[in-house]
Amino acid sequence: MDFSEQLKTIRKERGLTQEQLANELMVSRQAISNWENNKNLPDLEMVVRISKLFHISLDELILGGNEMTHMAEKLIHDGKETRRAKLNLISISIGAVLLLMGIGCLVIKSLSVEYIDAQGVLHENFFLLPIGFLFIFSSLMTFIGVGFNNLRVKYQM
Repeated sequence: MDFSEQLKTIRKERGLTQEQLANELMVSRQAISNWENNKNLPDLEMVVRISKLFHISLDELILGGNEMTHMAEKLIHDGKETRRAKLNLISISIGAVLLLMGIGCLVIKSLSVEYIDAQGVLHENFFLLPIGFLFIFSSLMTFIGVGFNNLRVKYQM
């Protein structure tokens, strides 16, 4: 049974009108009508509230049986989107830190003073240049990877 049919059946079994259910859930009657006519689906928080209101399990409310419904597909899709958004945020944060570290290495190198001590040894922190460029290159690769992944997902759907 589809979520819309399940909601309508449970509401009628409890003897509630769409208006009464809307008041209980603090939404408009049109929202209930749209859910029951399969024009729109509630968000996850609202599904949990409906489940608690009717004292039924989320499985029974969402699935209504063994088949995959639109609501179940929406929840799975929303979960994937959330995980991908978190991964993108983490990747971009790592890229930003790498970029800042690279710029920091180059700034430190440019501000440092090279000198020759009394024994004739040159003191120079040349190693900061390749490390700085490596950090900057790594950050750019991270940003490009995130961008390509987003394009792949966008055109895959």
